[in-house]
Order: sequence, then structure tokens, then C-alpha cells
Amino acid sequence: MNFQFDVAASAPQFFLLAGPCVIEGEEMALQIADTIATIAGRLNIPYVFKGSYRKANRSRIDSFTGIGDLEALEILRKVKERIGVPIVTDIHEPQEARMAADVVDILQIPAFLCRQTDLLVAAARTGRAVNIKKGQFLSPGAMAFAVQKVRDCGNNNVAVTERGVSFGYQDLIVDYRGIPEMQQFGCPVILDATHSLQQPNQPAGVTGGRPDLIETIARAGIAVGVDGLFLETHPCPAKAKSDGANMLPLDQLEGLLTRLATLRQCVNDLNRD
Repeated sequence: MNFQFDVAASAPQFFLLAGPCVIEGEEMALQIADTIATIAGRLNIPYVFKGSYRKANRSRIDSFTGIGDLEALEILRKVKERIGVPIVTDIHEPQEARMAADVVDILQIPAFLCRQTDLLVAAARTGRAVNIKKGQFLSPGAMAFAVQKVRDCGNNNVAVTERGVSFGYQDLIVDYRGIPEMQQFGCPVILDATHSLQQPNQPAGVTGGRPDLIETIARAGIAVGVDGLFLETHPCPAKAKSDGANMLPLDQLEGLLTRLATLRQCVNDLNRD
């Protein structure tokens, strides 16, 4: 059965897309997935493992992009089978859609590619769920057209992810007004609590970040009723091969999710009053 996004804003808990930025190896991927699945299961948080088989958008030509598409996709397959969780991964070109769809449950469209019609159409036509990252350069309302491209292909299983808006040259800011605005599209809205804290375009050619504010960003999203959370986590972000500057240490995840789950229950209670 294909994965279906839960569009019920009053669901007992938010759903979670979480994992490493990119697949670095089988042992690491299985460790992260098993750890998160255990925590999420205890908190009754629906969980999807996130891992990119390749990172196409890098600051420098010598930046790590992956261990090889087929090898990384095979690791994602093993995570799905052994841990028993759905998988989300990025695609970058239309011809990648079918290859990735043979393994994963959700095809994710990177923010910089969210207007690429051929990519959106290829993802939609696989029949898999499609998660579209909102471009840092777009208003919330403009994402309606990206969503409609997927729906026009007969695929209504689509979600939108907020990941911040460009603020000057080297920072991002989250406008939380965009969450209820995009929920008016009739699809789930996810908040990316880690990429929203990126500090791009640094002089060294390596993206910076503010991981100390991950909980701040996530709490605010839960408070305004976001349907899902997206975050990247790693056992040792300082050694991560991609986006380590804005990732959450894996050993901090349980405390964060426990507090966020409690906050979600409070929000639901207030909405029922």
C-alpha cells in the first residue's frame, strides 16, 4: 500500500520526517533509523526515515555528494525492510523519479527545484507521495502552483515543506504566517526545523547554521499547527559529510521530541476548548 500523508491537523501527533542529510553508509543509516523509530514509537509519532542517496546542490565541486546512487538506494531499501518504516529521499532530475520510486515511499523535490515542471510531473506520475520543499525565493501562496502541477497529473498525495525564506545574502527566516496559508491548499504542511536554520553563502564555501535554535523553530511550528516536522540528525554532526552545521545531535532527539509531543497535546486541547 502506498504511503498516504495524514491531512488531519487535529491528529494526536505531528508526523516526523527525520534522518541524516545524506546516506554515508549502511551501519550509520540503520543506527539512526532504529534509534528514531524507537523514540517515535514510544511517543506515538508517525515516522518516515529521511536520507538522500545523493546531494546535487553543493557549494563547492569538492563537497561530498554521496557514496553512489545505487549503493545508497540499496541501503534505503534495507532500512525500510529491517526497521519497518517508510522512506523519503530527494530527486533532482526527471529520470531519477522511477529509479527512486522503486525503493522509497515519498519523493522529495528540493527547494531550488520546486518550480521545475518536468521534475514535478515525473514524481507525480510514479504514484508515490510527493513532498515539495518551498523555495527560499517563493511566497507561501506561490506554492499553490507547484502543488497543482502534481494534482494535474492525477496524484493528490502531496505535501509542502516550509524551510525558510532568504533574508539578505547569508541567512534565512521562517514566516509562520505561511503555514496556515499553505494549509489552505488542502495538503499537509511540514516544517523543516533544520534547513530553516542554515546560513548559506559563507566565504569558505561551506554552509553554516544555528542548530541551537532547532527547538525554538520546531516549538513555534507546533504552536501554529503544522502537520509534520522535518529534521536532520546525526550521531556526530561535526563529522557529518553534508549539512553538519545545522543538524541535531542524535542523542538530543529524544528529549526534543518528548517536549514537542507534549506541546502538540496542549495545542490539541486548546483547539478543542
